[in-house]
Amino acid sequence: MNIALGFLGLGNMGFPMMGRLLSAGHPVVVFDTDPAAVSRATALGADAAASVREVADRAGTVLASLPTPQVSNSVAEEVAGGSRVRRFVDLSTVGQHAAQRNSELLGPHGIAALDSPVSGGVHGAEAGTLAVMVSGPRHEFDALEPVWSAIGRATFVSEKAGAAQTMKLINNLIAATTLAVTAEAMVMGAKAGLDSQVMLDVLNAGSGGTHASRDKFPRAVLPRTFDYGFATGLMTKDVLLYLSETQAMGSPSALAEVVARVWRDTQDEEGPASDFTSVVKPMERRAGVTLGPQ
Repeated sequence: MNIALGFLGLGNMGFPMMGRLLSAGHPVVVFDTDPAAVSRATALGADAAASVREVADRAGTVLASLPTPQVSNSVAEEVAGGSRVRRFVDLSTVGQHAAQRNSELLGPHGIAALDSPVSGGVHGAEAGTLAVMVSGPRHEFDALEPVWSAIGRATFVSEKAGAAQTMKLINNLIAATTLAVTAEAMVMGAKAGLDSQVMLDVLNAGSGGTHASRDKFPRAVLPRTFDYGFATGLMTKDVLLYLSETQAMGSPSALAEVVARVWRDTQDEEGPASDFTSVVKPMERRAGVTLGPQ
């Protein structure tokens, strides 16, 4: 079943997700503040809209892939005035409070809000293998099965608004931690004279292997390309959102506080637009080593 869709936000993650929906046969109307991104989308077969409101006037289901909680809330305010929209599917990572605000804002307008953050990076978005965490009305989740199957595999988390956001922040805190600790340990090994590839081979054959050692390091760190496809600023934002929410709950946060400091320092030194695999670079400078082929 093809569903008429709107898509807001055609960045590194949004564009390939939108492309997967087009490839699956769904008509898609798009808007982004970057005209070049919209032009690329129309070249693939999407229809262009001039504003967020126009998308919400033309599509019953509007999806969004946005960078921050503030942008998500601002976009939701514009979507609320749409004449056709009945579902707002936020694929962004914005935290539970932004998701709850969107739900409270859209509900009185008869628009169901589904917070639906994704995991799997640009490569997963391109391949249609994203893990999608969804909370919101269960019947709306079920009705969108053709959408979920086009971009990956969806797991229903809860009907409680914001629950999927909490799940995503948990996921990203673990991902941020494993990437940072793998970087620190690899730098220590290089300082001790160990070969970078040999270290990865041993880690991946044993209990120290992680997604960072199996995928991120061989793909983007050892080749020195630093192009895995997720920005340092976004990872820092996600870790800080986790830290804020766990502290507000009164849940332990000692490890998250250390991880947040590492990511803040990386953002300060490498810039928010740098690839998040650049977390290793400040560590290399301090140790006076460089990972890669010997």
